[in-house]
Amino acid sequence: MGSATGAMDKNGFQPSAWHFAALLGGNAALAIGPWFVRLADTGPVSLGFWRLLLPLPILLLLARRESGEQRLDRRRVFWIAFAGIAFALDLVAWHIGIHLTRLGNSVLLANSGSLFLMIWGLFQLRRAPHANEAAAIVAALAGGAILLGRSFEISAETLLGDLLCLTAGAFYVLYLIPAQKARQGLGQWTVLSLVSIAGAPVLLLIALAAGEPVLPSTAGWLPVVAMATTGQLVGQALIVYSLRHFPPLIIGLALLSQPALAALVGWLAFRETLAPADVLGMGLVAAALLIAKLAEPRSAAPRRR
Repeated sequence: MGSATGAMDKNGFQPSAWHFAALLGGNAALAIGPWFVRLADTGPVSLGFWRLLLPLPILLLLARRESGEQRLDRRRVFWIAFAGIAFALDLVAWHIGIHLTRLGNSVLLANSGSLFLMIWGLFQLRRAPHANEAAAIVAALAGGAILLGRSFEISAETLLGDLLCLTAGAFYVLYLIPAQKARQGLGQWTVLSLVSIAGAPVLLLIALAAGEPVLPSTAGWLPVVAMATTGQLVGQALIVYSLRHFPPLIIGLALLSQPALAALVGWLAFRETLAPADVLGMGLVAAALLIAKLAEPRSAAPRRR
């Protein structure tokens, strides 16, 4: 991507090698999160609770350092509460789905928020999709049908896992839209801190109602802390740092490194293999997500977990 100082391109972006490393590092940190979900000896919903709770002191410290006036009125409180509940439900669906399907599928399908966001934008504009948008929808439907069909061939359990990860992608958009509304007048870290405060109790209540083990064992704290650090803090921080330095095409291509890395982890750690049909389905969905990413406003770009 150039020298350490970087060179500005014709669109005004000025990426450097450090920005590129941060972009890839952030996506890598988010991609290995499902591995820690599998390793944790808490319940999957309980892990979501710890994921929001443990990084909170650091997020609050970062929020205090944000410049500008912070305006927390009743309307923003409503949007933050809505976003927190949606994010909690997103983690419920995703963490359970990770246990039921292959790691590559779990990350790819959970990132379907880009496609859902594009469809939501078309609905708001009340217009038919353009050619590239229609191509994204067709590719997503075809790729999703292949992946779901392959999961059904393996077992009904993996099919359920895929559907849960798709549901997580929809919940992520329901988190993203109100979070962006709250962001108008509040800093990035302030919003993330408040969303975590709103979502953590929801996850704890669901975990207790489901009878999940909440406290990890002594040895079990390592994957819990690792998931909270990589999923909620390091990955987000690196991507937030690098995001403004790249055009949507580069951001979208970097996003697609997540399912590829997750599939590699699934193969190395759990011997999850991909058949040619799996690769075709993942390729079609990945292409759809990339096209949808190019259609997004930059301020609304969803960043997976």
